[in-house]
Amino acid sequence: MKHIKLYFKVTIAFFGVLLMCSFIKQDSLTKRVIVTKSDYFTIDEIGNVYSVKEHELIKFTANTKLFARYSNLKLGNITSVDATNPLKLLLYYRDFQQLIFVDNQLTENSEPISLENLGYEQTELVCASTNNSFWIYNKQNNELIRFNESSKKIASTGNLKQVLQVNLKPNFMREHNGFLFLNSPENGIFVFDMFGTFNRIIALKHLKRFDINSDILYFQKDSLFCSYNYKFFDEVCKVNIGAEQTMYSNKKTYKLYSDSIVIE
Repeated sequence: MKHIKLYFKVTIAFFGVLLMCSFIKQDSLTKRVIVTKSDYFTIDEIGNVYSVKEHELIKFTANTKLFARYSNLKLGNITSVDATNPLKLLLYYRDFQQLIFVDNQLTENSEPISLENLGYEQTELVCASTNNSFWIYNKQNNELIRFNESSKKIASTGNLKQVLQVNLKPNFMREHNGFLFLNSPENGIFVFDMFGTFNRIIALKHLKRFDINSDILYFQKDSLFCSYNYKFFDEVCKVNIGAEQTMYSNKKTYKLYSDSIVIE
């Protein structure tokens, strides 16, 4: 009888170890790590990861393989990267008031666009728009302006300080599904249509940046990572300690640490 009990104990322990190993193996298969030091990063809809460190942009494929590098030492550090269109990324250099479009090989496909030459010397923010167009936020006039692929002005909001009766100090913007989302930490997220007409305000304050998927905003807030459905006003948060930046796309979470980007 003792031998039978011992047999069952050994058998249970053996299968327990196998089960634990299977969990470890499964976790190692689902978790991927990109070893890189970044100031910030972004991702595209395909799952490619773009790491930015000062003046250099590095592209990693969805399976974390190094794909290409890009830098332009003449323009200094890269202020922002918009990878909404994975075939045409927009890079903005605020110190020099210039933007550059690169293709999916990180090769320049046009000459840099000088916003000063267009008459806008205090552009704080830039983001990509549909049909190879782009938006800028000009601090001097508190105005959002949309340009077509030939850098011709096609839409504008006018002075938002006068239109909205608020003192805007926006720090981030993105276009999604025909609307422009402009983040003002002290006020919330202002939404405009493609013609620059004000649509609504989303009451999420003190954000540094956000990502949009369908009707859901994803954002990091202190030690939390949250999702907010702005149509149903539903917010869900979970603890997110240690990550300097977090993004969510295609059911995967991307976390930036001091020496790596972890994909789960």
